[in-house]
Amino acid sequence: MRKIPKTPRASSPAVRNVMKANRGTGTSPELAIRRLLHQSGFRYTVDKRPEKDINRRADIVFRSAKVVVFVHGCFWHGCPKHYVLPKSNKKYWSAKVKRNKERDSETRSLLQTRGWRVIVVWEHQDEKKSANLIAQQLLKAKLKQKKSLQQRR
Repeated sequence: MRKIPKTPRASSPAVRNVMKANRGTGTSPELAIRRLLHQSGFRYTVDKRPEKDINRRADIVFRSAKVVVFVHGCFWHGCPKHYVLPKSNKKYWSAKVKRNKERDSETRSLLQTRGWRVIVVWEHQDEKKSANLIAQQLLKAKLKQKKSLQQRR
């Protein structure tokens, strides 16, 4: 994996304050999706490693169904629709977002190889549609588990 350049100083005090205020977990889109899932009766863990030996955390983890959800921010994960490279520190941000995208791809692969259903939703997507997609995938995963148990008997 590529290293990113050393973090540069913020281009202004205002930029520094904005960057300090960014949250790693518990973002508004994530909270809205979690609220909708919880209202629908789904239970989950938050900001956890799906696999103990893989140093990656998922935003929402449904351990028994082996489903993980990543709620990606358009800026940090390089959304194909909305990402715009900042005017300041272009070299740093280009490398940073590229590295994030590589790590996202690697994480998906690692988890899928171990039998996890990986769902990625973007912060710009409608929360209700995202929650419905997640609910559908959870039901599919549970049906698959049920069939697998029946075949073993």
